[in-house]
Amino acid sequence: MIEIGAQVDLSHPPTRVWLALTDRALLGRWFTEAETVEGVPDRLLLHTAGLPGFEANVEVEVTERQVPELLVLACDEAGRLSELTCRVTATGQGCRLEVREATTHGAWSAEQHEPREQQLRQSLTVRLPAILDWLAFQQVDLRRNDGGMTAELPLVGARGPARARRRRHQLAAMLGGVVAFGGVAAWAALPDEPNRSAAPSSTPSLSPSPSGTLAAPTATRRATPSVRPSRTVASPTARPSRSVSVQPSLTPASAPPPPPSPSLTARYDTDSSRLFGYTGEVVVGNLAGTPVGDWAVVVTLADGSTVDDVDGANWRQNGRAITFTGAAVPAGGSQTFRFDVRDNRPKARAPEACTVGGNPCTGL
Repeated sequence: MIEIGAQVDLSHPPTRVWLALTDRALLGRWFTEAETVEGVPDRLLLHTAGLPGFEANVEVEVTERQVPELLVLACDEAGRLSELTCRVTATGQGCRLEVREATTHGAWSAEQHEPREQQLRQSLTVRLPAILDWLAFQQVDLRRNDGGMTAELPLVGARGPARARRRRHQLAAMLGGVVAFGGVAAWAALPDEPNRSAAPSSTPSLSPSPSGTLAAPTATRRATPSVRPSRTVASPTARPSRSVSVQPSLTPASAPPPPPSPSLTARYDTDSSRLFGYTGEVVVGNLAGTPVGDWAVVVTLADGSTVDDVDGANWRQNGRAITFTGAAVPAGGSQTFRFDVRDNRPKARAPEACTVGGNPCTGL
């Protein structure tokens, strides 16, 4: 028996987490789309083909449920059978969700095991918390009576009634989120800064460098001639001497980066979008006949976006600029890396820029 698993601590009550596990529309937002199997109402078909670690769609059937604590599913992926167990445990801050999958017939290959577990971990720690935050906001939204996500997983009953004290605590936390959301909206509506055209010309100016980062400010000073009249009046041809003040040095703060290799190219693509985030993918290509080991891709995120996880590259962050580096790109080959982004807006925004060695990526 081969087993994979992951767990996450969530600042949400067990009933809300249970809804995210059993509502088909919510399940499609944080894991994958699901549909009922025609003629078999007790089963679902999960569209997992193409996800990392999955070779085909998975047919699942609920075999045990204890609302809102335990959900057990029997899974069939093209003849490979497994059992998936979801356990929800209440904590002082919310609840803990533990997910385990163990094979009962057949086994995953070595190439499947690690990507499959990583896909599960990313879904639980990145996408699920974002959907739960959004769901908490929807539950106090005045538009909640408009209907919405009501199609639930077969054999999983409706949510049990919540205790009055827990509901009061939930409402207080969610109202706090609404107040914070309103503060962000008010900040976004503030007018631009006043016109500064009357400012002196010596104000430092910021100019973007080829790598997408801001260069150090350089002061611009105007040389002022000083006129000093001569004290000798015997000769009518005597002229006042002029001395010019010394101009400041224009030496840059740091040495410029080495010139990029013209053989490198990069293509950006949004691999998957979701509420409050997306997954970006960059393919670095090498057109040269020799490997290129010193490469760097700089992605500039939209304001309010942050990187949660990166697969296939090393990375460091400087403000909104994320620099990715990695293994050498083989001659005539490519290297691919992906990164998960969280956005503080429900509709995630794509990166503002992407460069490889200062040259723009295609796809943006």
